[in-house]
Amino acid sequence: MPDADRWLKLKEEMKAAAPALGIDKIGVASADPFLELRERLERHRELGRESGFEEPDLDKRTRPELTLPGAKSIISIALAYPTKLRNPPKSEPGAYRGILSRSAWGADYHQVLRNRLANLEAWIRERVPEARIVSMVDTGVLSDRAVAERAGIGWSGSNCSMITPEFGSWVYLGEMITDLPLPPDKPVTESCGDCTICIDACPTGALVGPGELDAKRCLSFLTQTKGHLPDEYKKKIGNRLYGCDTCQIVCPVNRGIHFEFHEEMRPDPEVVKPLLLPLLSISNKEFKEKFGRSAAAWRGKKPIQRNAVLALGNFRDRTAVPELVRVLREDPRPELRGSAAWSLGEIGGEEALAALREAAERESDEVVQGEIGRAIAKASAPRPKREHKKATDG
Repeated sequence: MPDADRWLKLKEEMKAAAPALGIDKIGVASADPFLELRERLERHRELGRESGFEEPDLDKRTRPELTLPGAKSIISIALAYPTKLRNPPKSEPGAYRGILSRSAWGADYHQVLRNRLANLEAWIRERVPEARIVSMVDTGVLSDRAVAERAGIGWSGSNCSMITPEFGSWVYLGEMITDLPLPPDKPVTESCGDCTICIDACPTGALVGPGELDAKRCLSFLTQTKGHLPDEYKKKIGNRLYGCDTCQIVCPVNRGIHFEFHEEMRPDPEVVKPLLLPLLSISNKEFKEKFGRSAAAWRGKKPIQRNAVLALGNFRDRTAVPELVRVLREDPRPELRGSAAWSLGEIGGEEALAALREAAERESDEVVQGEIGRAIAKASAPRPKREHKKATDG
């Protein structure tokens, strides 16, 4: 059999085997340098729009042969994940809840993808034992989205997600660089056209143009940061504890899409929509037991606790005042005390105001002092009629 036919046959057999390997879609891209991506990344950096979580070496991000010398092709895989909860718990006065983004539902997708890539690698090695392979997920050096786009998995959406014809943008992506000369697939010709629904809906204006994201303004990034959250984002965070799904929820392509192909991805409603108040006093052991298998746990409990404190302020939950006062008085972390002060200012009332004034007398952290001062002014001001705050991204 001629070599070209051999590799085409292997690719076709690989795609046919995908369901048995736990993979929903496979595409193949060439391992040529990503020259256009390099230009975009350079501009992105010049404009200061990087999150800081990315691989800093742009050569590694755009030249696969630096990771695997002699690379000839890249295999891209996609796994569809669930978007809807069965019997979701309700968020209501006295029992308000937060929300994790859908990418953090079920088991940590990094582990799920690594498992599927291992299945695929074993399948390839049975047929080509001498194959050289390097697998990676989104913590790897390559751009998952750029590889997937070149491999025909889908198109790069205006919301900076990979949008597949079959599963919308609700997919996890992974890839493996190989020295196998597999014939590349053709890119998808669909696009978002002139649709700007996601850009218009972005809560912080982080989508600065079609396919252009200012990562430092993105709520998905901000919910994962440590330290104090800038004032301009505290209300916009709503009840988000980790991630943000707004730009995907509003996407017309995603309307009505929901898949439950993978057992380990099925979410526990009490984990992905947890009660907020218990999070303020959760221990490290309890946090690990409850959230440890989720991708949301990778930054530890501090960002999630800070976000929970802010969410209670956004809900203006008066029942949370005693616990917020405890955080303001006792928590050793300035970002938690500062966030508690902000939320007490939002909630208002005599108990909150008294606690803020007391804290102003003993707080030594300069940033927290500023938060307390602004919160006292807010709590002392005349109040408009309270409205029940709605949950976001639920």
